[in-house]
Amino acid sequence: MNAKTSLRKSSPGTADQAAAGASPAAADKLERARQLLDGGELSLTELSAAVGLSPSHLQRRFSARFGLSPAEYLAQRKLGSLRSALREGNDVSAALYDAGYGSPSRVYEAGAARLGMTPARYRAGGAGEQIRWSVTRTALGLALVATTARGICMVELGDDAAALEARLREEFPRAALERVDAGRDEFLAPRVQAVADTLGGGAGEVALDLIGTAFQKKVWDALMKIPPGQTRSYEDVARQIGSPRGARAVAQACASNKVAVVVPCHRVVRGDGSLGGYRWGLPLKQTLLRRERAA
Repeated sequence: MNAKTSLRKSSPGTADQAAAGASPAAADKLERARQLLDGGELSLTELSAAVGLSPSHLQRRFSARFGLSPAEYLAQRKLGSLRSALREGNDVSAALYDAGYGSPSRVYEAGAARLGMTPARYRAGGAGEQIRWSVTRTALGLALVATTARGICMVELGDDAAALEARLREEFPRAALERVDAGRDEFLAPRVQAVADTLGGGAGEVALDLIGTAFQKKVWDALMKIPPGQTRSYEDVARQIGSPRGARAVAQACASNKVAVVVPCHRVVRGDGSLGGYRWGLPLKQTLLRRERAA
């Protein structure tokens, strides 16, 4: 989910239309299409008929506005529903069907890779998942870096190694967690170094294994498009992802981010320019922004 495209501020009601190249009427149809996908599973043909746009036009405009095709949006919405149900402890089979998967095999075909692990393992606290982790000292203090075979799944900051480990175990209580001394694992070592470089203000490439709802992933993707040294308000991000009234939900998605700095939720502030909240403390948020602006 590496992205280099910057976001631009726009007045309310214009940003989404400009991004999609749509008239106000067409924008309303795109929003209606999104609402229909939130409420059920429609094919592109059914969706286009429901909103009065041709399939090709809908596909192109929907992707331009929301950053996902209708099929991709539906897949992530279903995956988010599945994730929430599994986290609440629901039966795996029931959760699969309630989320809209016609058969157990469908989730593996369309969603398990984005979930980051199989539904049963995620529900069981990561049981069977291999996660390697290490605590390293960085320019921002201690950092716990955890990774699956697919990429970094957690970067936690703090000043107490035991507390950092406790947070990892709380998130993945039944995963096979393997602590590796920094520099002693050919797989983990370069990833820890890449994270340390990023925390130090560098621009290293870091492969990520992010687990979240469709909405959270849209927010996190938007955050990674904000250039260093710049900020966006929660309202700006909400408009950018096609949810102009979703500023509070954007703030909640930022608070749910478990990959510090690499997913730069510190670049999101309140509309009046004040810092707002930050998972790792407002002094650190202020330090990060000051450092990036000075670079």
